[in-house]
Amino acid sequence: MRTVAIIAGKEIQEGLRNRWVLATTLLLAALALSLTFLGSAPTGNVGAGALDVVVVSLSSLTIFLLPLIALLISHDAIVGEMERGTMILLLSYPVGRYQVVLGKFCGHVLILAFATVIGYGVAAGALAVSGTKVLAASWYAFAWMIGTSIMLGAAFVAIGYLISSLARDRGTAAGAAVGVWLIMVLVFDMALLGLLVVDQGRIVSASVLEQLLFLNPADIYRLANLTGFNVRQFSGMAGLTGSTGTPALLLGMALWIAIPLGLATASFARREL
Repeated sequence: MRTVAIIAGKEIQEGLRNRWVLATTLLLAALALSLTFLGSAPTGNVGAGALDVVVVSLSSLTIFLLPLIALLISHDAIVGEMERGTMILLLSYPVGRYQVVLGKFCGHVLILAFATVIGYGVAAGALAVSGTKVLAASWYAFAWMIGTSIMLGAAFVAIGYLISSLARDRGTAAGAAVGVWLIMVLVFDMALLGLLVVDQGRIVSASVLEQLLFLNPADIYRLANLTGFNVRQFSGMAGLTGSTGTPALLLGMALWIAIPLGLATASFARREL
């Protein structure tokens, strides 16, 4: 574990040097603050009962933004090091390839976690300072959103590592990362919408739709944040049953982290330098 921690620390230092941490944190904080105050219009006045609307707004934003950031920082984690020749130097030390993958993964996830907690925490801090009265259930939904946002980012970091372990060069990895983002964030849901329109509820019921959504980590995140607590009426997803339990949602997200990361580790282990 010490080796993994050292490699993770190296990734965090590179993220700080390349301004990834600062840029991501500032971007998330700016968007969170904008949605906190401008997004409270449906409640009738700024800050009045706004946290539920903020959770819905930030969850919808996270589905598009966080996967893209995760793929951008992870798509060349392996192939980029190989092209620069630093991977050979790293592996000349007594370190296993699985430790390299795991250490880099932990470093990138910690960068995303820091940016998410600080960036979105600014929104909660702004509401607290404004003196807005917020229900305990709303704070719980907000904390749940931050936790699942980190898991969503980790899932797409793992997918980025799988892309990086399979790609032959950085350009190919970058193109594949953009393609994966488009498919999972945009195309997948459009295809499901087309299926629902054609099916007209004959086969694809609400419960079947929830099961299909487990084929995409972004949609598991959507299920976790937009069909429960007290935000369902604002999210536009009231048509779903919301019957999927929290353990199933967490397990689904965990599998989307573990499986791509495991495949990336296995692919990198067989790859010639």
